[in-house]
Amino acid sequence: MATQPLGEASQQLWDETLARLLTLSSATVRRNADLENRVAELEVELLVWKQAHSVAIEASEREVKAHNVQIAALNRQISNTDSFKSNQHALILCIINGDELVFSPNLLAQGYSGGRTAAQQLTQRIAAQLSSEDVQVYGRLSFWTTIYFDRMELADDLAASKLCSHEQFHAFITGFTQASPRFSMVDTGRGKENLEAKIQEHLQTFTYFPQTLRVFFGGYEPATHMEVFTGLSRDEMLGKITLLHPNQHAADAVLDRLDVFPLPRLILDGLFLSEKLPRAPKKLAPLATGSYNSVTSNGGLISPQSPARSVGRPIDPSLPLHKQNPPPCNEHYLMTCSKGAGNCKYSHDYILTTEQLVSLANNAKKAPCNWLKNGVHCPYGEKCCWGHVCPNGPKCFHLSKGKCWFKGESMHPELLS
Repeated sequence: MATQPLGEASQQLWDETLARLLTLSSATVRRNADLENRVAELEVELLVWKQAHSVAIEASEREVKAHNVQIAALNRQISNTDSFKSNQHALILCIINGDELVFSPNLLAQGYSGGRTAAQQLTQRIAAQLSSEDVQVYGRLSFWTTIYFDRMELADDLAASKLCSHEQFHAFITGFTQASPRFSMVDTGRGKENLEAKIQEHLQTFTYFPQTLRVFFGGYEPATHMEVFTGLSRDEMLGKITLLHPNQHAADAVLDRLDVFPLPRLILDGLFLSEKLPRAPKKLAPLATGSYNSVTSNGGLISPQSPARSVGRPIDPSLPLHKQNPPPCNEHYLMTCSKGAGNCKYSHDYILTTEQLVSLANNAKKAPCNWLKNGVHCPYGEKCCWGHVCPNGPKCFHLSKGKCWFKGESMHPELLS
């Protein structure tokens, strides 16, 4: 058997090693080029993100500066007035919507003692806030607190949610009001309109008093109080207002609204319910029939001379609701009419049955919400009686013809996907 010369074997081994080195070198060069390209791409991407981050930081700083400027302007509205510097009978007012800002169940369940404790804690928190603001008062300071609420409805809701009994709630009210002669809880009776009207009148009257230094207001809702606060801002009185919130989350939720004034806030952790109180379903009260003890009757029928059995305008049963003259006001019966009975062209006086209210609600949903229709956030959200979504769905025939009433961008949601 012939053997390969040693020199030839070494040459072959050397050639194979060189070939492997060349292949490895080529692969390394290509990998290095790929990595360099990737590094260059990442550097460009990083530069873009740095620029975006820088723009975001600058925008945030501008917003903070603008907010601080607005707060400073509000403070100047009161700090530069003569009444603020030399008032001998300064007033600090606290106004609360008791249906929206409900005291903590721990305090409510304590009854009378819980009411007194709530009054003390509220006073202490506001006093601490005034101290932190370095409010200078020369003379006597009077602190007045007024809570507006629907006593019967709130008591029923608290009992239904098992937060406290009726007896505990009524004892709590007594304890709170007896904690100080200047502490009051005002029962406005049934109807949100009555409660809000009293709060707005309170704000519009007492905020303008020269001796009023601060107004702490709890239960602020932009859609409800926008007109009042706009007037206060126009008259340079808004700087007296400080908003009360049950916790930081609730404060941030209000601040996120675009229609909110940049007002100072006081967080009252633990003093009030952190979430809104669930409302118990309400039963329709029977119609008032008056007293018929002295009324003569004929076969069980009340005579024409007897008193009216109910108060309000009757519905014409031969006509649908929308053809009544005038038709019933959707907003009055289903949420709150901002115009009020005196200025609204629709009726607030009809006596509607449960079935008629359901029919009214169903028909209202067929008409678009004007807020969303005009591209504006609806302040009423899920409580709005008007339609937020087209009832014909994403395949709406009228939309394809450009004639659908629901013109808002979010009113045909599936078309956006």
